[in-house]
Amino acid sequence: MITAIHHTSFIISDINASRHFYSDILGLKPDTTRPDMSFDGLWLDINESQQIHLLCVDNPDPEMRPEHGGRDRHTAFFITDLAVLQMRLDKENIPYTLSQSGRLALFVRDPDGNTLEMIQR
Repeated sequence: MITAIHHTSFIISDINASRHFYSDILGLKPDTTRPDMSFDGLWLDINESQQIHLLCVDNPDPEMRPEHGGRDRHTAFFITDLAVLQMRLDKENIPYTLSQSGRLALFVRDPDGNTLEMIQR
């Protein structure tokens, strides 16, 4: 019955820091059709049918997270060039860990500690 993922949501605390990470570093474009809601946030287009929704709301998650993002809740995305992403992350001094399986993949946390897995396709 499930045919695709429409969006995934992440809780954030700083809209500007998150906009920089997701737009400037990861290259995602904001969706300007996000309706007015009772909280601040940002919708970002991955492609014509998939998005990331950033929700600026209180975070119920614990502060302690595993060091390696592969051992935490995460969402995985296909990317075209892992080396380019690594250069962007290194330039911004954003830490990441490479996949421990040896795959062309890395795990990176956004400014609020949400884990994203990036897999070169």
